Formats: sequence, structure tokens, C-alpha cells
Amino acid sequence: MAKIVCFGEIMLRLSPPNYQRFVQCDSFDVYYAGGEANVSVSLANYGLDAAFVTKVPAHEIGQAAVNELRRFGVDTSMIVRGGERLGIYYCEKGASQRPSKVIYDRKYASIAAADPSEFDWEKIFTGCAWFHFTGITPALSDNCAAACLDAVKTARKLGVKVSCDLNYRKNLWSTEKAGKVMGELMKYVDLCIANEEDADKVFGIKAPNTDVGGGKLSHEGYKFVAAELSKRFGCEKVAITLRSSKSANDNNWAGMLYDGKDYYFSKNYDVHIVDRVGGGDSFGGGLIYGILTGMSSADALEFAVAASCLKHAVEGDFNHVSVAEVKALAGGDGSGRVQR
Repeated sequence: MAKIVCFGEIMLRLSPPNYQRFVQCDSFDVYYAGGEANVSVSLANYGLDAAFVTKVPAHEIGQAAVNELRRFGVDTSMIVRGGERLGIYYCEKGASQRPSKVIYDRKYASIAAADPSEFDWEKIFTGCAWFHFTGITPALSDNCAAACLDAVKTARKLGVKVSCDLNYRKNLWSTEKAGKVMGELMKYVDLCIANEEDADKVFGIKAPNTDVGGGKLSHEGYKFVAAELSKRFGCEKVAITLRSSKSANDNNWAGMLYDGKDYYFSKNYDVHIVDRVGGGDSFGGGLIYGILTGMSSADALEFAVAASCLKHAVEGDFNHVSVAEVKALAGGDGSGRVQR
């Protein structure tokens, strides 16, 4: 099968062990992660030819990040070396009514300072069927936004399908700038992945009668958001993740997919969370896999939601699950019993 290319930042994640707070811990658990990197690992785990494109510093920490991707079968041959540093984020896991907390230290990261000319998209997209990026990458810098625009324009010219997870981050840019930059990029997106906050903050599209914090989700409201995104930008498909929080440990998790004709809603999962970071990325990876392998819209959605449900039970940002495990859950085996 033709390859999938993912473009974005990979970071060093440092987390206190277990559920310790930053001020308690005297050591950190180390992971490497990033929105698009997480998707590339998911797709490689499912047996697809996944490549990750970024820029990392030419020293041992940069190489360690590359090695982590290689470990799980991701093609890293097109990663650019140079720049000052790898971005870091500190992640304190929440518990009960105490929310998780993330602190970023990514200023002067190599990818943010990368020149768009360092990425030869015509060459990168050789033999490529799908390109994936998130709204985090263009938010890193004007250079990154320009590189993303170059990528999606080249993808459209070459007939490569494009997916984008809006992933709005208020600490990276304003809603006004996000709307302007993402509005241009979305003209070239075939599959848009979002949640209710992304659509509202970036494009002012609000789901009626919905209160995620209060556990109130409106199917009709999400239909409106999906149809509006599709109409405004010409997306072939729009997927929305549906999360309602009972506590930091327990969420309800589901998803919907609009394929331009019909709306599909998945089954709902009661999720007890081990690590929620990367949950949305695992949904995106599962959905891309389902579409590329010819699943129906309903089946692709169920696969994506089941994959993401399982990710919530895996430490770190990467989703270390197999196609068979995802299909077993999507098919109804959610008992969690020991598999012998």
C-alpha cells in the first residue's frame, strides 16, 4: 500500500511517575511524542507504510526522538537535521477531580525555526496516498504555517488525500490568527477531524445545546458543526470526537463521521483513563486506517473510536495496539478479560 506522510513536531515528554505532582517528584518518566508523530506510530503499528517529516537538532536528543519512531516502524528518512533544540513538555497526570496539567518549553525548537524550503514536498510525496497534519504545526511559527501550505498545495496537485486535526491550542496563537491561517489550509483538506471546542475557537462554529463539562452532548448540534465545516471548506468527510468528562479518570468517549451524505455515530464507551494524552491522535490514526483499507464509513468510525478507547489505557502518547485488538473491541469484546 502507498505510504502515509505525517508532518509536525516531535517533542520530549517528561512526566512525574504515577500520579505524583510536579512539586513532589524527584524523577521523570521519558517519552517522545507529538500529534502527527503519534498518528504515524498508530499507522505503522497497523502495518501501513507511515513516514514522519520534521526537523530535529543534530545531537543525541534529536537522534533519540528519531530512534523512538524507528523502533515502531516509522520511516524517518525524510527528517531534516539542524536547529537549536527539541521542544519539551511536562505532563502531570490528573486524578479524580484534579485535572491533568501540561507545561510547554518549546521556544526555539528546530521545527519552529525551519525554513519551508527545507522540505521538498514533490520528493516527499513520491508514492504517497495520504498526508496528515494538525493545527498545532502551523501555530508553531509563520515558517511552519508556510510549510504546511506548501505541503497541502503540493498534495492537491499530486492527488494526495489530506487530513487535518484542527487541534486548537490557545497558548500558541489567538483565535483570530488561527481562523485566518487554518481557513486557508482547510481549502485543501479532504478529511477534517475536530472536537466542539476546535470548531468554535477556530471558526466560530458552535454546537448548539452542548455542554461537555456538564456531560451534555447533542447529536443534532454535532451534525450542524460537521455540515458547516464541510460546506464552508468543501471537505469530503468531517469527523468529530465526543468526550464528556465525569472526572479526570473517567470519561465517556464516542465519535461521529459525516461523509457528505450521511451522519454516523459510534457506540459510546465508558473509559477509565490510564493516560489520555494522544487519545485524539489515536482516533485520527484509526480513522485514516479504516478509510485507506476500504472500510465503510460506519466501520471506519467504529474502528477509530475503539482504537482511541484502547489508547486511554496505554501509558505515553503512542497507541501500542494491534488491528486485531481494535477490531475485537469494535466488535463488542470490551470485557477486559485476560487473553490466553
